[in-house]
Amino acid sequence: LRRLFGTRMIGFVAGGGLGLKRAGRSVRVRGFLGSSVRASHGPARGVRWSATPSVGAACVAEVKMVATAPQVIPRKIGDVVEDFELVREEFVSEYASQARLWKHKKTGTELLSVLNGDENKTFGIVFRTPPKDSTGVPHILEHSVLCGSKKYPVKEPFVELIKSSLNTFLNAFTFPDKTCYPVASCNEQDFYNLVDVYMDAVLHPAMTPDTLRQEGHHFELDDVDGKMTIKGVVYNEMKGAYSDPERVLAEYSQEAIFPDITYGVESGGHPRNIPDLTWEQFKGFHDNYYHPSNARVWFYGDGDEGRRLEKVNEFLQDFEEIDISSSAVPLQERWTEPRAVEHTYDCGSEGDPSNKYMTTLNWMLTPMDQTEPEKILALTVLSQLLLSTSASPLRKALTDSGLGEDIVGGGLETDLRQMSFSVGMKGLTKENVAKVQELIEETLTQLSKEGVPQALMESCLNTLEFRLRENNTGRFPRGLSLMIASLSTWLHESDPLVPLRFEEPLMKLKARLADGENVFEDLIKENFLANPHKAAVTMIPDPKYAEKEAAIEQERIDKVAKAASREELEEIVEMTQRLKEKQAKPDDPVDLAKIPYLSKEDLDKSMKTVPFEEDQISGATVYHHPLPTSGVVYMDLGMDITGVSMELLPLMSLYTESLTQLGTKKEDFVSLQQRIGRETGGLRPATYMSQLVAADGNGPVVSMLMIRAKTMSSKTTQTFDLLKDILLEPNFDNKERFRQLVIEEKAGVESGIAPSGHTVAAGRLRSQYRVGAWATEQMEGLAYLDYVKALLDRVDKDWEGVLGDLRALHSAVVNRSKLVCNVTTDSDVYPGVKAELKSFLDSLPEKSSLQLPSWVDQAPPPTTANEGFIIPAQVNYVGKAMNLLDAGYKLTGASALASKHLGTSYLWDTVRVQGGAYGGFCRLDMRTGDFLYLSYRDPNVNKTLNNYDGAGAFLKSHDISEEELTKSIIGMIGDMDSYALPDAKGYASMTRKITGETDELRQERREQVLGATAKDFKEFGEALEATKESGSVVVVGSETSLNAAKEEGLDISLSQPL
Repeated sequence: LRRLFGTRMIGFVAGGGLGLKRAGRSVRVRGFLGSSVRASHGPARGVRWSATPSVGAACVAEVKMVATAPQVIPRKIGDVVEDFELVREEFVSEYASQARLWKHKKTGTELLSVLNGDENKTFGIVFRTPPKDSTGVPHILEHSVLCGSKKYPVKEPFVELIKSSLNTFLNAFTFPDKTCYPVASCNEQDFYNLVDVYMDAVLHPAMTPDTLRQEGHHFELDDVDGKMTIKGVVYNEMKGAYSDPERVLAEYSQEAIFPDITYGVESGGHPRNIPDLTWEQFKGFHDNYYHPSNARVWFYGDGDEGRRLEKVNEFLQDFEEIDISSSAVPLQERWTEPRAVEHTYDCGSEGDPSNKYMTTLNWMLTPMDQTEPEKILALTVLSQLLLSTSASPLRKALTDSGLGEDIVGGGLETDLRQMSFSVGMKGLTKENVAKVQELIEETLTQLSKEGVPQALMESCLNTLEFRLRENNTGRFPRGLSLMIASLSTWLHESDPLVPLRFEEPLMKLKARLADGENVFEDLIKENFLANPHKAAVTMIPDPKYAEKEAAIEQERIDKVAKAASREELEEIVEMTQRLKEKQAKPDDPVDLAKIPYLSKEDLDKSMKTVPFEEDQISGATVYHHPLPTSGVVYMDLGMDITGVSMELLPLMSLYTESLTQLGTKKEDFVSLQQRIGRETGGLRPATYMSQLVAADGNGPVVSMLMIRAKTMSSKTTQTFDLLKDILLEPNFDNKERFRQLVIEEKAGVESGIAPSGHTVAAGRLRSQYRVGAWATEQMEGLAYLDYVKALLDRVDKDWEGVLGDLRALHSAVVNRSKLVCNVTTDSDVYPGVKAELKSFLDSLPEKSSLQLPSWVDQAPPPTTANEGFIIPAQVNYVGKAMNLLDAGYKLTGASALASKHLGTSYLWDTVRVQGGAYGGFCRLDMRTGDFLYLSYRDPNVNKTLNNYDGAGAFLKSHDISEEELTKSIIGMIGDMDSYALPDAKGYASMTRKITGETDELRQERREQVLGATAKDFKEFGEALEATKESGSVVVVGSETSLNAAKEEGLDISLSQPL
């Protein structure tokens, strides 16, 4: 979600999180009309633009990765169906969709019905929710309405849906000016079950002051003479958010250029302000803004349109239209002079703070709803030109300057009513702050005068065009991506279909460029150089920041405690106890039965398979997945890296980056990046680590250098030529460029720790049990961070040695021995690809030219340890792990089912609801036997570990009802049948083949899930109970919490990685 919508969106549920290692070296670049584009696969996409049709232009025109338009019931403007009047109808050819805008006659609610052949049906109800302060009221409401409603009076209908639905998306999120409640499912009845629960939740929530206390904030006191604390899910979530310096910088940058309107406050809530929110303000916000007249309703996909209108009308018919002008987002008045602001932030108490300054320059641009689509598209391309790849001139100027460590700022922002642009650097000294700001201005001035290079324009425009046409949103529903795009105008009473149409703006932009117009140079002058609405934001590192914030919190607590009489303190104790009792009390089975769900009979008994063909070409194993891709060829090349030595293994991550970031013997890295953009749809080398399926969970390691690429079928020759140059003629000689890569890598890994501490803890825990996970920790985790720090010093002192290591790695890895190639494309396209593939494979060395001792044989035997890593944060990420296969427990599909149930019941209740963490969950790796408990933005340490240790007893004593078991089975089958686009299907099928996960094994596990009984849950509980004492603990968190946990008896060694 954050990849798609940036850092200013707050989500309801803490998900799996981002990895510690960044996926590609890029900044987020806002996409055309609200859709997001991120260059994580390299600059890579698309076609040449030209006044005359070129081969490239013809190629990209083939890309139509959309569902076909279905037959729809003809309507005419003015038709009324279920009290909805049709006010507009258009065919959106870009997405082969019939779009109809309906208006509810009684409430004025607008409903956009997008009809096409996509089985992944999407619904969303969106309210305009501009806050007036930073108490976080829209964010806390987003949580709270999903905590029971009039029709579904249970504690957590949301969690019940997670347990029991086939959803492909289920969440909610808060933006600075809107709150969205989207769902998606491929099963029609399941889809409408989700819609029904969400509609009742937002319009008829069963909120009480205790809801605000649980989800927002409350003073907690167990005894009159005890220690008072502040608790609340959102309170702790935002403590975690404000522990991420780059997220804080982004927030302050937004506030700096929009100081007078709603964008100048924190919609998610600032920890200092959240406790100021009263029940009256909270309920009043819902009364004012959560009304159908203030809602936009979205439907997308296949299915009966009449049913859409009927379902929504059920909920709207009891409301009357009201005036919603108070929710309108005003425009920020333009400045006549630039401004500058400074803020302090938590840089941690260790290390030298003098080189931890950060800065951004930020410009307010024009309103989305008052700007021509062509100009928005041009600004999107300009943002790509300036920042999206290492070859982008503004980014390159900043990184080459040596003034700081890495780029910050998201480039173009199109989610708000008024667009903005932000760019800067982190890792600065105080003296270099002004130099960075000056360099940004100088580079923009130079570009406006000297012009943007033609090759760069072609590459970036191709990148955007390929992505717009491909419309590949990964696991994120396409319908939801389009909904978010439409809201950029629709939310502000403007045309919701304009953001969905890119053909005409693209054609006009190409024509202007072909005519020689200085489109981008003029945009730079207008929007940056001649724009006085500019704010310079500087973040000043403060080693005492966390201490000061803790003091402010304690001062608030002490003020309340001292002012309260004993009777008032007893009331707080009583409230605390009442809240805990409500949180722990099970729902009434009668109320739980009201939550709609499918039956087991509705589930497919057989697992889904992906068609494939296996072949041997020039000694390599080749898989072809014949799937409809509209002429796009998705390729994955995997080269074995078990022949790398243990000494060189940590260098693999930077080696993979170097393949596309250092250039070749034919061209420098700038030209290479531009070539990738012209000739492919994306190209990214990475490392892949897994192991073969084995009964004991100790199968042989499967480790590869994996190069993933996508291109048009007519460009396969150019793509294979590109791969040949990258793999056969790399140039590692550029010391300064490699040094910059190391600096950026260090900064990227460090900045990923605070926001994704649970991922850090998980990687560290897994590394204690299996050699493959140990290797991943060496290449991506905290061990890798230590290596990168030492490597930076070594580049300066022993460059020849580093260069020798890079060359040795290359010699050991690049060959076709054990090579695996995966091709996912249309069946009629593959024969041509196969011929090109053979020529490419024949060009590779037959075997490694350098034999090294294998890291697999050299790796130390796994050992467990309790570790605590102190970071600058106000919250913690608590992990505990054990290996169930090593303990003698046999894993089945029912084990995975019990694990999921544990996460959505006991851990949700104890760690999140009662403990106040933003997330609490568990993960079972069926291949290795690793079982992990994890928490996210957690105020506790030992309390959470105690809850983990109680999980086994919970399952052993839990007499799961037949209804509850059925719900869990449905949810698990939904996970097993998760929706995927063709490229993801092909890649997942390949990984199953190379790791020995057969279709027979998958079917066996499916049958074990479908046939699971209460006995399976109890046996899994026994396994957890038996292994809890042998488990290892890793905590990433605040110094105060970790020291306190140690003083309370936790046996753990502490260190500070930052």
